[in-house]
Amino acid sequence: MVQRVTYSLDFEKPMLELEHKIEELKGLANKEGLDFNEEISRLQSRLKKLEEETLAHLTPWQKVQLARHPNRPKSLTLVHLIFDDFLPLHGDRLYSEDQAIIGGLARIEEERLVFIGHQKGESIKDNLSRNFGMAHPEGYRKAHRLMNLAEKLHRPILTFIDTPGAYPGIEAEERGQAEAIAANLERMSQLQVPILVVIIVEGCSGGALGIGVGDR
Repeated sequence: MVQRVTYSLDFEKPMLELEHKIEELKGLANKEGLDFNEEISRLQSRLKKLEEETLAHLTPWQKVQLARHPNRPKSLTLVHLIFDDFLPLHGDRLYSEDQAIIGGLARIEEERLVFIGHQKGESIKDNLSRNFGMAHPEGYRKAHRLMNLAEKLHRPILTFIDTPGAYPGIEAEERGQAEAIAANLERMSQLQVPILVVIIVEGCSGGALGIGVGDR
């Protein structure tokens, strides 16, 4: 099981400190059998007011930070919450498996579809194995394979985008990063099945476009 790392933004810290105080009082009340209901209620009201004031006065950059918050749900988290069934498929059949892009066959009630999404890590180790959501050419070629599968099975495609961009390393360029992304752009514009694209955190550069050409 991956040990998730919790992050906080500067403007969140006063709210997190209040949340911590509330949890401390609740724990102390349960342990010692003391009545802190009035104090807890007062802190909860203060926390709610602080949250409303903070969110109402965010700067443009703070809104960007909130949209890109490291604690936002990743693709795999949403997969397990949304789909009734999910069968992951791996590899591009040419080079290797890229963990920065996940995909497979999914079902929501009676609707069957093909899912493709960027996947960042939940911990430092997991993030390294998933390359911080920056896909290599084999990730985009795996996505291309899944697109072809969707066309063959006449299933709609759902993609989740969450990437700072495609991996810009020399080895990725040597293996045809630009070509792999371009091939996906061409293929997605030709597919006859519906494509729904959802940006769940951030979608930057060609790394996002590589699985981001859709009908909606």
